This record gives sequence, structure tokens and C-alpha cells, in this order.
Amino acid sequence: MNDLLLSILVFSPLLGILVLCMISRSNERAVKWAGILATVPALALSLFLYSSYLGGSDLSAFSIKLDWIRFGNLADVDSKLFAVDYELALDGFALLMVLLTAVLSTLAAIASVSISKEWKGYFMLFLLLETGMLGVFMAQNMVLFFIFFEITLIPAFFLIGKWGYFEKEKAAYSFLIYNGFGSAVLLIVIMVLFARAGTSNIEALSYIINVGGVSLVAPISEGMKYGLLIALLIAFGVKLPIFPLHTWMLRVHVQAPPPIVMLHAGVLLKIGAFGLIRFGLGIFPEQFKDLSVIIAVLGVINLLYGAFLAFIQNEFKMVLAYSSISHMGIVLIGLGALNESGIQGAIFQVVSHGLIAALLFFLVGVIHERVQTTALPNLGGLSHNMPLTSGFLLAGAMASLGLPGMSGFISEFMAFLGLFKTDPLLAGIGALGIIITAVYLLRAVMGMTFGRQGASVRTRLVSDLNALEMVPVLVLLAFIVTIGVYPTILSNPLEDTIQLIMTGIRGQAG
Repeated sequence: MNDLLLSILVFSPLLGILVLCMISRSNERAVKWAGILATVPALALSLFLYSSYLGGSDLSAFSIKLDWIRFGNLADVDSKLFAVDYELALDGFALLMVLLTAVLSTLAAIASVSISKEWKGYFMLFLLLETGMLGVFMAQNMVLFFIFFEITLIPAFFLIGKWGYFEKEKAAYSFLIYNGFGSAVLLIVIMVLFARAGTSNIEALSYIINVGGVSLVAPISEGMKYGLLIALLIAFGVKLPIFPLHTWMLRVHVQAPPPIVMLHAGVLLKIGAFGLIRFGLGIFPEQFKDLSVIIAVLGVINLLYGAFLAFIQNEFKMVLAYSSISHMGIVLIGLGALNESGIQGAIFQVVSHGLIAALLFFLVGVIHERVQTTALPNLGGLSHNMPLTSGFLLAGAMASLGLPGMSGFISEFMAFLGLFKTDPLLAGIGALGIIITAVYLLRAVMGMTFGRQGASVRTRLVSDLNALEMVPVLVLLAFIVTIGVYPTILSNPLEDTIQLIMTGIRGQAG
């Protein structure tokens, strides 16, 4: 049964699609409850896996590998040559990403009760998107990873383009074009590696390229290795995003419906970081080491650029969009440090920002639903009508700016600690972004909550959070505080992953 668990976890949302097919589209209540409940099996299974891991179970016991696609008849030479297997597995890093995806999917489904039209089609696409996201983090070969990666693009395109705001079509096509370009670059890398190494298995590729092996069909020169790593940086840099490949993300964050922005900021952007760590750092550690300074510089540019642009925005969604760019710079800073503290900080930031961004964008959706605007000049005095929303918004902002005791602090601290060890000057420059983050977040949030009452708030009968809306807020805030107070819940599962990465780096350095 263990070997089927991961497959059940990945494809359980599809069962929800089958149930939705049997429900009348006019039955709004049944459709919404079916959509929400369809995310629960994946959440329950991911929690079971996490608790089993904490209880001492070996994650390899849950892996699965089946023959799937074979190119040519090369069994006499090597039975694994030019074969693509269906293989799913987890390590500590992937486990955390699966758990993050499952939690945010359930909370985003709850937030989707605010969707006002065509609920059946919405939840079908939503559940397909969840399947793609879960599969990305469990795929153990690059071909399967690419398939799940592409699965996420299709439903996200339609969810943005049909259920978004005024310029939703433009945002959807921008999303598709940029991410399609990144996918094309990634596909080229996969094809080259598969043709040269004869396998797409991630672990085998890492061994073959760095150590050598009988499955190496054609030599991979040093120049080609650098070229492939740079191509991976571009492919996943679009997704992360890395400046200047970021403009599409701004449109999505502003125009997409809030539940989809929760998933986009919380999970989909993190696929870029996951790919850089899993493929860039995992398969090409020597080349990554040589480019580490450039990666750290890109991280500082992201951090400062996003922070400065967030400071001058008068639209709160744009503030948060540029804030996401800035905070993804911290991931690059940690990876560029190329030491244990930095890499652990980068992974912590991936998880932490996923939770914080989901909380903030959920609250933004609540505010927009009440007052029909997120323009800062029109939102003053929210605390008079929406004290709970205002309080939670301030808590989310504090987490985002790195208040001690919340998850944002520990991730930023470790990432910068890693960079200060290797490049103090660059780290000092990047630290300015942390100061600017506090300024733009407090400026925006304090102005919205305690500033002079805006026209949109003054002229409307505004209600505060209801009981159902409190669920995502309380759950997300609980995770944020728990990680900030007790970061061991993340660091323990990451120990083996980070040690494996450091072994690869030291092996090449030595």
C-alpha cells in the first residue's frame, strides 16, 4: 500500500473533478462544498507523511517506480538506457513543499467561496492545478517533472483569464507567454541531458554528470554544463521570478482572483526556487559554485529593486507584487552564499513567503470584496469598520518584514548569515532592502488601517471577517508563528537534503 500512497496523493484531486461532473452546475452550494472537500484527501495524506517522517519512518518506503516509456531496444546494452519511468518519491525538502501545497490548496478552496460565477468549471480547473503542483514536487525524473509543470500552466491560464479582474485576459496571456518561454528553455535542457546521458532520472543525472558512468552516451563538455545551468537559471528565473523576467508576475498578482493569487504567490513561484535547487544546484554543483557570486548579485538586485518599487506604489496589490519580487531575492541570496546557513535560509524563505504571501493576498481579496478597491488613498480608516481584518493585516505585514518570532525573521536571518560569511560587502548592501521593506509595508498598512478614512470606506457599509474567512487567516498565522518560534519543524526534515547538497558542493570544491 505504501508504494501507492504518493500516487493517491498526487491524483486525489482528480476524484473531485469526477464528483463535480455529477453535480448540476446550478447547485452552487454542492459545487463549492465538493470543490473544498476534494482538497482534503491530499491534505490528510501529506499530514500523515509528515507525521510519519517525524515518527522515524523512512520516506523511501513510500516511493514508487514503474516502467513507462522506452525509446529503442537497448536492453542488451543497458536496461535503463533511454527509458523514462513513472517514479515518485519524497525527501525532506519535497515533503515540505507538498505539505505547503496541500495546506494552501485547501485554504484557497475555502477562499474560493467568494467566486461569483461558473463555480463548476472554476473548481475543476482548480483541482487540476493542484494535481500539477503536487506532482512537480514528487517527480523523480525531469520528463515527469516537465509534464506536471506543464499541467499547472493550462488551468492557471484559464483561472486567471476567466475569473480575474478588468485586465484579466492580458494578465493570462502574459502569464502563458513568459512561462511558455521558460518551459521551452527547460524542455531543451531536458532533451540535451536525456540525449547525452541516456536518462532523465534526477539522481542518476547528478551522478553521471559529476562522477561519470556507463550510461553516458555522449560526452558533456564543461562549456555545455555551464550553458545548461544558465538555461536552467533562465527557465526557473522566469518562474521565480528573477529581474528582469518579472513583469508578467505583476499583472497576475493584480488581475488574478485572490484564491489563485494565494496559490500563485504561495506555490507556483516556489517551483522556480525548487527547480534551481533540485536541478541547478543538485545536478551542476561545480558550475553553480562558479556562478554563485552572480546569483547572489541577482538576489540583491531583486531585493532592492522590488523594495524600492514597492515603496512608491499607490495600489496595495502592486505593493505586495513588488514585495514578492523583493522577497524572492532573499532566496537567491541564500543560494548564492553556497553554504549550509544560506541554503537552509533560502529553503526556509520559500516556505515562509508562501505562507505570508497567501495570508496577505487573502486579506487583500477580502478588502476588495468589501470596498471594491485596493488603492491606498481610498482605504484609510479600515480599522473603524474592519478591526479584525486590520489586525491580521498588520500581523501579516510584521511577518513579511521579518519580525522576530515569525517565520520571516528566521528565513531572512539565515540567508543573510550565509552571505555575510562569504561576501560581507554584498550582504551589507542587500541588508538595505530589509530596512526598505519595513518602511513600505508599514507605510501601506498603517495608512490603510489607521490613516484618514478614505471615500471607499466611508461611503460603504463594510463588514469584517466572517467565520468561514477566519479559517484561512488563523491557520496561516498559526503556521507563521509556529515556524518563527519553533523552526525545528522545518530544519529537521531538511537536514538530509542540505547535507546531500553540501556533499556535492564540497566534493566539487575538493
